Amino acid sequence: MDNLYKTIIWSQFGAAIDTLENAIRACPDDLWGDRKQKPEYWYLAYHTLFFLDYYLSGQDDDFKPPEPFTLSELDPSGVMPDRVYTKDELLTYLKHCHEKARKVIKEMTEQWIEQQYKFAKVTLNYGELLLYNMRHFQHHAAQLNMILRRETDSAPGWVFTAKKPLGL
Repeated sequence: MDNLYKTIIWSQFGAAIDTLENAIRACPDDLWGDRKQKPEYWYLAYHTLFFLDYYLSGQDDDFKPPEPFTLSELDPSGVMPDRVYTKDELLTYLKHCHEKARKVIKEMTEQWIEQQYKFAKVTLNYGELLLYNMRHFQHHAAQLNMILRRETDSAPGWVFTAKKPLGL
């Protein structure tokens, strides 16, 4: 696959991850753990990172998020994690996802992009899954920014391109 396409994809995929990072960092402590807030800020950040990681893992039936996180997001009954995850824990998870995304995009091939991925009743190729994943976490990063704007009258600015280049 052409390095130009990989660089372009990373520029925007990485920018979306950076947007999520900015939203996590900008959240004040009293809003972070507010159990009355629906959706709970910390939980929305966790949900977003969990699925970013999950979709980057490919067709992995043995997927497990890194410690201390659980598979609660895949529980069909909608079980919540057993505690509020800290901002530092989620920033560490974000770093894990950031590096995983860089690796996936760096190693992308046309053959990989065309391979089929099945999740629940949906089948996509990996190229489309990559874009679907970006849409999903950008959507939730925007929700987090909207909550910040509503609750604190402030939110991080727009991220145009990834802070860190792909480095091919």
